[in-house]
Amino acid sequence: MKTFGDWLASPWRRSLLAALAGALPVFAFPAPSLWWFAYVALVPWILLTRSAPTGRRAAYDGWCGGLGFMLAVHSWLVPSLSVFIVVIAGLLGVLWAPWGWLVRRFLGGVPSPRRGAAALLVLPSGWLMVELVRSWQGLGGPWGLLGSTQWQVGPALRLASVGGVWLLSFLVVAVNVAVAVLVSVREVRVPAVAGLVATAAATSAATSAAWVWSPRPDVDGSVRIAVVQPGVIAGDDSGVRRFDREEQLTRRLAGRHVDLIAWGESSVGFDLAKRPDLARRIAALSKETGADILVNVDAERSDKPGIYKSSILVGPKGLTGDRYDKMRLVPFGEYIPFRSLLGWATSVGKAAGVDRRHGTEQVVMSVGHGLRVGPLICFETAFPDMSRHLAQDGADVLLAQSSTSSFQNSWAPEQHATLAALRAAETGRPVVHATLTGVSAVYGPSGERIGSWLGTGASTTRVYDAPLAHGITPYVRYGDWPVQGSLLILALVCAGEGMRAFRLRRTAPRPLVPPARTVHESPARPGR
Repeated sequence: MKTFGDWLASPWRRSLLAALAGALPVFAFPAPSLWWFAYVALVPWILLTRSAPTGRRAAYDGWCGGLGFMLAVHSWLVPSLSVFIVVIAGLLGVLWAPWGWLVRRFLGGVPSPRRGAAALLVLPSGWLMVELVRSWQGLGGPWGLLGSTQWQVGPALRLASVGGVWLLSFLVVAVNVAVAVLVSVREVRVPAVAGLVATAAATSAATSAAWVWSPRPDVDGSVRIAVVQPGVIAGDDSGVRRFDREEQLTRRLAGRHVDLIAWGESSVGFDLAKRPDLARRIAALSKETGADILVNVDAERSDKPGIYKSSILVGPKGLTGDRYDKMRLVPFGEYIPFRSLLGWATSVGKAAGVDRRHGTEQVVMSVGHGLRVGPLICFETAFPDMSRHLAQDGADVLLAQSSTSSFQNSWAPEQHATLAALRAAETGRPVVHATLTGVSAVYGPSGERIGSWLGTGASTTRVYDAPLAHGITPYVRYGDWPVQGSLLILALVCAGEGMRAFRLRRTAPRPLVPPARTVHESPARPGR
């Protein structure tokens, strides 16, 4: 009778099981948003990897699990990239191979209490390095960071103000490691329970310290911002009809005493320098409503070559001169990296036919009523460093313009909208997430939701009264210190492994029998 271990002996079955285990955390992300599941979602993957017969097999388990994770979290990209998403997931899944090796190294067999305790620091540090590397814009950016599953948990948002989403990812993985040890290794259950208690205590203490002692922004006012969401408008003349619909909706805001009006990403499909008639129409809307309007232009510029996505501020007298060109473009969605090599992706999906150009610096805009706004475009809200820099530069409000119109029937709009909650908590600034087709949302300076979402079926406007806060959070002040701490931990691990290998070489037993002479040797003169 075959056992489960016999069934796992097949490399293909084991790889498939690893991929399925790696995909489990997707249920902790929106739309399911089972935030509590994140604390146990990695346990099956860890248990499988620690049972690997060799370090190489554990690395394969890490790779296959990473492939499953990337496919699940980015499944909404399938309509755009088709089978190419499997290639991308396979390449990025390699990042988890070292993590798989670490799992077996610290939890394989019957780990000592010392190894089990070290795993609570080493494995979360290894995971953070994976998230750090894949956060590079050229590899797709930090979409699907494990800590972002905690966007609606108050204590977690307080921790985000101290160490950003990185600290949340570290703690979530640490709890998973402790649970895995608790259920699988009887000999170290006491350290595992101690680790869980210590993690809970450290989290509680850190939350309390962050809330009570650390400097944080104080709410000292409010701002009234309107979001204009035209909804899905398709067809060859969609650019013209979308503008007309946005104009119609914006007129409804007259007399609402708003401080700023936000249109979504690609809300204007024409360069306003080439179309002064459209610029005059937006200026007339600004005069009628009494508020500046932040639009987003997706068009070829007249003053420089190439297509840009730009946040442009328009006031009652026309263009104010404030402009932000999107810096971090979506790979394959807005440009194709190494187009000469990977350009074939346009034939199997909806990859970018023409590369957009990227901007060179972030901008803080001064709008009417003395308000300073830091614009972000599309998936730039996934990058903690961008919102942090805007807060350092004096932004009172972070305003993200997005679209997600290509992913209406997927989990992408909800996932995107929730990223703003993390950015708000990290920076202590309200964040407005204005989209063309939903989900639009607003969060206060502690990451709390303000009002209700505008879903993907809405074509309307909504006015939000968001609290304003000034001062800086520990995360804005000290930056990505959890990542730096993880780098230090892994450096110590590498040094320890190097010393261990050196000692093994020095203590290896020497052969007791001298080597036999070859036929070329002379009995009188050995060695010749």
